[in-house]
Order: sequence, then C-alpha cells, then structure tokens
Amino acid sequence: MDINLLLLLLPLIIGWILDRLLGDPPCLPHPVVGFGKTISWGEKLLNRGGYKVLKGAIFSILLIACSFLFIHFIIKGLDSLHPYLSPLFSAIIIFFCLAGKTLEKEVRKVFIATDSSVEEGRMQVARIVGRDTSTLSPQQIRTAALETLSENLSDGVIAPLFWFMLLGVPGMFAYKMVNTLDSMIGYKNERYKQFGCWAAHIDDIANYIPARLTATFMILVNGKLSLFAFVNKYGRLHASPNSGYPEAALAGILDCRFGGPNVYFGKVVEKPYIGSNSRELTFRDMRIAIGINRKTEICMLVFTTCVMIIINVFVK
Repeated sequence: MDINLLLLLLPLIIGWILDRLLGDPPCLPHPVVGFGKTISWGEKLLNRGGYKVLKGAIFSILLIACSFLFIHFIIKGLDSLHPYLSPLFSAIIIFFCLAGKTLEKEVRKVFIATDSSVEEGRMQVARIVGRDTSTLSPQQIRTAALETLSENLSDGVIAPLFWFMLLGVPGMFAYKMVNTLDSMIGYKNERYKQFGCWAAHIDDIANYIPARLTATFMILVNGKLSLFAFVNKYGRLHASPNSGYPEAALAGILDCRFGGPNVYFGKVVEKPYIGSNSRELTFRDMRIAIGINRKTEICMLVFTTCVMIIINVFVK
C-alpha cells in the first residue's frame, strides 16, 4: 500500500478504535464544549434587534468556515514540521468527532435506570434528549432513548465519517460545528426561529445523504431487505427531513412504534408514529439496537475505507 494512502487511512482506524475503547473521557477537554461556549456567546451578542436571520446566517457560516480552516492550517503546519505529526493529530481529531461509544453507554444507563425506577429513568434520559422528561412513562423513556440512539448514529458517527470521506479531517471537524449549531440554535421556537434558521437548514443539507446511508446500512447489517419499504413509508413522515430514516430503520428492525406526543419548551408536539406495533420495549430491544449500531459503524468504516482507496488508487 502506498505510504501516503496508509498515512491517510491509519488516523481513521486509530481514531475509530479510540472512540470504541474510550468514548468521551470526562477528564479530557472536548472541542464540542468549545463550540458550545462560542455559539452561546455569539447568540447572546447577536440574537437581538433587527436582521436576526442575516446575523444568524453570517454567524453560522463563519463558524463553520473557521472550523474547517482552523484544522486545515494546523494539519498543513504539522506536515511541514514532520510527516508523522499530522496523522497523529488527525487521529485525535477523528476520535473527538466520533460519538458512538458514549451514546451507547448513555442509552444503556437509561434502560438500567428505568428498570430501577421511573424517576431515575426520567433523569437519565434527560441527559440525551431535548424533550421535557418530567412526565414520561417507562415506555416513553425507552422510546426516547432508542429514537435518540438511531438518530445520533447518523449525527454522531455516519455523518462525520461521510464528511471525512469527502473533505478529510477539516470537513469532519466542520460538520461537528454544523451539528452543534443545530443542536443549540436550530429550534423553531420564538427565541431561535429567525436567528437559528440557517443553522437548521445547513444541518438538514449536511445530513441528507448520511441519514439515508445510516438507514441503508442498518437494514443491510440486519439482513431483512423488506425493511426498505418500511423505511420509505415512515421515514418521510418525520418533521425532520432526515431523522425519520434511521428511526424508521430501527423501528422496523425491532418491530415497534416510535413517535407520538412529546413536550418541547412547554408545548406539546405531536410526532407522527413510525411503525404500528405499540408493544412494550424491553432491555433486550436495547441490546439489539446497540448491536445494530455497532455493525452499522463497521459497515460505514469499511465503506469509507474502500471509497478512499478507490479514489487514491484509480482517480489520482
């Protein structure tokens, strides 16, 4: 294998292995925390007065562009110092940009806590969802956890790998800024509807292909190809143009029902149901879902590696 291709692929493999082994260690500073603080500061400064849509658009685009250029120039600088420094740095950034292991741990904790008491389950699921959890039933808690698991498989693993495949480590890092912007200001409530609308639209575009790739790989690793019709039927019903596809794939695999009414920022939101089997979700469902996530990650990792090899061997 060509040494340049090897130096391109090794950071990807190392970064993914580190995520699978370590998750997000609480003792290490995480770039997304820095993203969050920057977004919060800018939103408080700019989300007032007139021209909120314009200010929000400029703010979002600048942060995304700066994120890309920041990593791009660091890698270029490290390359000039020593050829092995940039791959090492890239592996660390890839590790920080992936969130597969941490989400699995959090979802497992939700199911364990809910089996212990409803109140513990509500407190635990509040760590990973944006809805009001104070009145959720055990079934709603488990549903929320599994919906989040499937949605964030796309946002936290497949989409970062997709943008790495297209634009390298800078593209992956910029995608994390896109996703963080959407999670903080991409809401359609009174405060963020104008200022965050560009952040939400950019996130929709950035996740369009990854969400559908996620659903495709989930079905392929499950082996039940008839689920493509199920996903095609229910995936488009979701309010988000993307989230419904991985959620529908998992609902089909588990033969369960997602969606229904939930409270966001004090208002009841009626989410369309995905699936028709309203059976009780169990600990076994969580284990199956996590297994699907892991297999889908590996599938995407292999796909990304193959595409990069083909591009470097046959195109360049």
